[in-house]
Amino acid sequence: MSSQVRLRLLPSAKCLFDSPLQVKVAGLRSKQVVTMVASATDDKGATFSSSATYMADGSGELDLERDPSLGGSYVGVEPMGLFWSMKPNTLHTRFQKTKALSPHVVKISVQEEGEEGKGRMLAEVSNERWLMGNGVSRVCVNEGNIHGVLFTPPGGGPFPAVLDLYTSGGGGGVSEKRPSLLASRGFVVLTIGLFGHKNMTKSNKVMHLDYFEEAIVFLKKQHKVGSKGVGLISLSKSGDLALSIASFLPGVEATVWINGCSANTLIPLYYKNRQILSALMFDSSKIITTESGASITKYSVHDPLAEENKASLVPIERAKGHFLFVASEDDLNWDSKAYVDQMVERLKHHGKDNFECLSYPGAGHYLEPPYGPYCPSSFHGILGKPVLWGGEPRSHAAAEVHMWKKIQEFFRTRLSCDATHSKSKL
Repeated sequence: MSSQVRLRLLPSAKCLFDSPLQVKVAGLRSKQVVTMVASATDDKGATFSSSATYMADGSGELDLERDPSLGGSYVGVEPMGLFWSMKPNTLHTRFQKTKALSPHVVKISVQEEGEEGKGRMLAEVSNERWLMGNGVSRVCVNEGNIHGVLFTPPGGGPFPAVLDLYTSGGGGGVSEKRPSLLASRGFVVLTIGLFGHKNMTKSNKVMHLDYFEEAIVFLKKQHKVGSKGVGLISLSKSGDLALSIASFLPGVEATVWINGCSANTLIPLYYKNRQILSALMFDSSKIITTESGASITKYSVHDPLAEENKASLVPIERAKGHFLFVASEDDLNWDSKAYVDQMVERLKHHGKDNFECLSYPGAGHYLEPPYGPYCPSSFHGILGKPVLWGGEPRSHAAAEVHMWKKIQEFFRTRLSCDATHSKSKL
């Protein structure tokens, strides 16, 4: 490596996962062309990488907030392009960063241009992207039927409470990325397992709303919680679960629905040992298989508005709290934008205005906290094969930045905190 070339990450080489960085290079020759490279390994051992070509200015300096990429994984001025444009070395692999106690480490280097695009390494630095901010506590919860992880911000509070319902392509377990980052931003967050746990029968053919009621009661009892009710955040299949929780259970003040369905899907929903919603199913003959081997499932889901499927529609007009509907217009898993339009029409029909909508052209299914690698396709746990999620990397990355800010604003606005409410539980 060249002792003259300096590669800096500002304000620090250590940061939260959802924080942007300024990448700067100094000590290059005037107008020197170099390749910037980023690489990382996820929790499952999968390798991701990106690269972009840049030209230094007359002083031999580069600033990714100012200078455009001339080619590579992306083009143009994209300060965080090296991060969101990283691709897996293996096809149909989704970036997995699910555990909060270790950082996502991204190695960034600047290399000379060689005959094949890359040459001698001039400088390298590691960026530690943490999921938990300083002082955030993480406690595993196995109480009653609840299986999950509780994240609590530092300080006395009071803090708003959020129940995170995360599904990962139909897989089990919990993902700690979103809840730990929300806790780092000032929310008490409980994330719970949805599949293969005590909320379902052993055959996974029935889901019980009682499980989520138990989780809400547990969350509201936490001594730093100051909100009278709780918030819900969901994605994909858990979107319709969030709608049902908000509609049938008390104590929900704010619900974030991201790229899901307007009806209860795949598994009948029970409450107090009685079925309250039937399951909207899909037609496997309408799944489209592409040349890459990944499938498009968007058009296989039955129409929730058809007469024979109306018993699966969630009666969201019953909800006492507010909704934030987030839809990617290029979602290839669900027809998310159409479902939002249906829900808005339903709420308006019942004289309700307790909703906000965000819609993102060019974004795909997996909208998550920003600056992780964009995922065009990956293995689907329910279908048992890879699927296309949709979207275009640059648009998807921009949507995640905007959405993440809006979600936090929504929860802070709708989850009113009362210090006396928190102290009364001590």
